[in-house]
Parts: sequence; C-alpha cells; structure tokens
Amino acid sequence: MDRLKHAYLILAHNEFDVLQKLVHCLDDKRNDIYIHFDQKVAQLPELSTQHAQLCVLHARVDVHWGDVSVVAAEYRLFETAAAQQQYAYYHVLSGVDLPLKSQYEIHAFFAAHQGQEFIGFQKGNCDKEIDRKVRRFHVYPSRFRAGKGPSAYWYRAARAFSLRLQGLFGLYRNQDVIFKKGTQWVSVTDAFVRYLLTHKSAVLKMYQHTFCSDEIFIQTLCWNSRFRLKRHHTNSEYHDCQRMIGWHKGELTEWTSADFDRLIASDLLFARKFSAKNMELVDRMVERVCGKQTSNST
Repeated sequence: MDRLKHAYLILAHNEFDVLQKLVHCLDDKRNDIYIHFDQKVAQLPELSTQHAQLCVLHARVDVHWGDVSVVAAEYRLFETAAAQQQYAYYHVLSGVDLPLKSQYEIHAFFAAHQGQEFIGFQKGNCDKEIDRKVRRFHVYPSRFRAGKGPSAYWYRAARAFSLRLQGLFGLYRNQDVIFKKGTQWVSVTDAFVRYLLTHKSAVLKMYQHTFCSDEIFIQTLCWNSRFRLKRHHTNSEYHDCQRMIGWHKGELTEWTSADFDRLIASDLLFARKFSAKNMELVDRMVERVCGKQTSNST
C-alpha cells in the first residue's frame, strides 16, 4: 500500500504565482496533482510538471465563500482523482499552501502512519458555533461576501433578520446529526474518500443553506463512521491534520519573512497561507523544500 501514489487536490482562485511554486514543490513521480479553479477565473495560469501527472479540472464550480459550493468543488476533486486510481493518500490543499517538508519526508511520514486519517477536529466545545452554522437556515448563502452597495446590504440584512427570527422561536434543523468541525484541509485514505463519495448526494442536500459547511462535512462523516477510530488523534487540531495555519485574533493571516525560522522549525508537513506580497519568503521556502528533495535523491 505504501508504494501507491499520492493525490494532491488543490482548490485555487487567485495568487497564481504562489500556486506555480506549490506545483513545483509537488512535482514528484510519486504524486498526481489535481487542480480545481473557481469558475469565475476567466484566464487560467499556464502550469506544467516534469514528473507528476497534472490534471486541471474542466468541469468547474462557481465557488462562493461560506457556501456549499465549496464542498461541491471538493467533491469534484475527490471524484476525479478516485476515478483515476487508488491512492495511498489524498491531500486537500489551497492554492496558497506550501509543503514544509520534502516529498521524501512526506511520503515516509504517511507510509509510517498508513491507514490513519489526518483530519483536524476543533478542540473544546463548539456547539454554539455548529448550531449557528448548520442547524439554522441561512438565506442567500452564496452572498455572504456580496461586497458593498444596496444589494449587498439587503442580503446581509435578510440573513441577519432570518437568523434572529429562528433564534427567537427556537427553530433548529438537523437535530438528529452529531456534527463536528475543524479545518477543511485534510489528508485522507482511499477508503475514506470512497466512503465520502457514497454520501455525496446526502451531503450536498443537507448542507444547502448552511454556513461554512466545508469545515464540518468531513469531520462529521468521519465522526459518525468506523473511520472515527482511524483518525490521527493528538491534543492539537493542526497536528491532527498536519497543517500549520496562521491565525491571529480569529483572523487567518499570511506568513511573512519574519516567520521563516518558525516555519522551518515546525514538525508539521504543510502550511498556509502564503502570498505573492511576500514572495521572498515563498522563494526561500521552495528553495529549502526542493533542495531537500534534490539531496535525498542523490
């Protein structure tokens, strides 16, 4: 099983200079790379690989932040990859992620932990957040980030009024489901991916008119299945999924050159998020990771 390839599933919509660097880091004969570009992207970047198979999905989803369309795009990636072959692991990344380790280190790590599901579960009680996100009915879910102007104000007002009304009358849905949440960026086995695919229709139906279901559907399916016993379980959500994610006061922040030493000292495998505004850092990270890959191959 440890000789099987890995599939990298990338959700991208901007920062294509960073995406090119990410693809370069993953360009290994033991990998296949699948990329879903948001349907709103009119001009796709030119990407190429020398060793890994690269597949850019033709059937694209119009993705809206916080909406179930994010889940639909993930499912497109899982479906496309699983239809090609059986992979040892499927890694869900964003287009602004980078590996912190070489492909030799990453493959060795997953070979040593083969069969475990690397899914981040939020620690502590998050019942109130879950109630608000998936047990309430959210109107106009694709308009959470509608921008400015009268129409955007109307969408936000309608959503706020609807949620307040539901709270006033104690209206909840999906009360028979045990929900769990965490980061959407996971590394999971072929068996779990095929389990996800059998629940696609039910998932897309249940999470209509919810908020940020991409942070919930995988954790919930895992928790309510036999795969719960297979999860890589630590005291840290980010060690659970092997992602280093920069949060500051509840906001997702971009790594800067000042974080270089912290990033290379991490024992985690992937990090997000990076930006072309800090390309010096991106280049240093890529040089380090690819340098390790070169030294390990000689």
